[in-house]
Amino acid sequence: MQSKDNIDIAAIDLVFNRMVETITSSKDDIFIISEKSRQSFEEMQVELAIVKEKIKEAIEKSDNLERNTQLAKQRLVFVSKSFDKYSDNQIREAYEFTQQLQVDLAISLNEERQLRDKRDDLERRLRSLSDTIERADHIVNQVNVVLNYLVSDLKNVGQALEQAKLKQDFSMRIIAAQEDERKRLSREIHDGPAQMMAHVLMRSDLIERVYRDKGIEQALKELQELKSNVRNALSEVRRIIYDLRPMALDDLGVVPTLKKYLSTVEEYNSGVTIHFQSIGADRRLSPDIEVSLFRLVQEGVNNAIKHAKPTEIWVKMEWRKNDVNVIVKDNGIGFNKDNMAKGQSFGIIGMQERLELMQGTMKIASELHKGSTFLFQVPYEIEGEIVE
Repeated sequence: MQSKDNIDIAAIDLVFNRMVETITSSKDDIFIISEKSRQSFEEMQVELAIVKEKIKEAIEKSDNLERNTQLAKQRLVFVSKSFDKYSDNQIREAYEFTQQLQVDLAISLNEERQLRDKRDDLERRLRSLSDTIERADHIVNQVNVVLNYLVSDLKNVGQALEQAKLKQDFSMRIIAAQEDERKRLSREIHDGPAQMMAHVLMRSDLIERVYRDKGIEQALKELQELKSNVRNALSEVRRIIYDLRPMALDDLGVVPTLKKYLSTVEEYNSGVTIHFQSIGADRRLSPDIEVSLFRLVQEGVNNAIKHAKPTEIWVKMEWRKNDVNVIVKDNGIGFNKDNMAKGQSFGIIGMQERLELMQGTMKIASELHKGSTFLFQVPYEIEGEIVE
């Protein structure tokens, strides 16, 4: 009987040792996969950096071609109207020059789109590799937990399960935040562009009836109002796109992106002049800080336009050693902080919450009929340096 018991114990030990050997071997295989993925990840990061630099060059090239094309079109119109001062050859040359610029611009924009597609593909592949590395590391960690459990005791298992529970809770909060953002975006599209386009459709039917009943002059007046509605819808769509994330932010950085954004805001808000100034050597920061700086200026300018009725807005960035100061100032109607509008209050609360996450500060100065000034101070770190 004792002999039989000894045989059973030996068999259990054999199975146990083989199981540990198999788990250890699998862990080594997973580790090799992780290391190869890391190597591919680093190589792809280098390639992505090169593509982003090419995108930056392509954007500058397209912007220059677009400006030159506009000038050439203006020149062509002038030459065409002054045909008595210019020969047929000069008019033809002006036309061919303008046409060539348009072709070059189309080619440049196509190259820019191709580079963006390549960048997006690389970023997707990087995210996939990152997920692979993270999962491999996670599996290796899990295997280590199992091995420790098998060869020692259960004391680390409880801690591992608690960490897994925390990660699950955090993932659920992320999912909830994503769903809230989808609902917000859905409401904005429904209440903004969708309503505007429905109105455009009704106005187009009205124009047909006006043309038949009242003639072309009245129809043209209705058409002008329709163009205004379409322009507003386009402005709203662009605003929503910028709210999601401006494409140029990753490629150019916060200063060039703000210049383009504020220029667009000024274009679609007639009667408002926006001045932008960046003092000091601007630099590339972490994506989170760059996005937050952009959002702060965006919220400040939108609040001013929506509530203050200004004719001028000033945006200034001052780059210092360890932080950046951002000033958003307007000459609007101002407000009393104790009696400000609810919508404006929500905007200020949102800015305050964003600054708290970055350990930044905000100061507000406002006086009725004399405008408002928002000062944001945001600390930052440059990779390889320590901010004291």
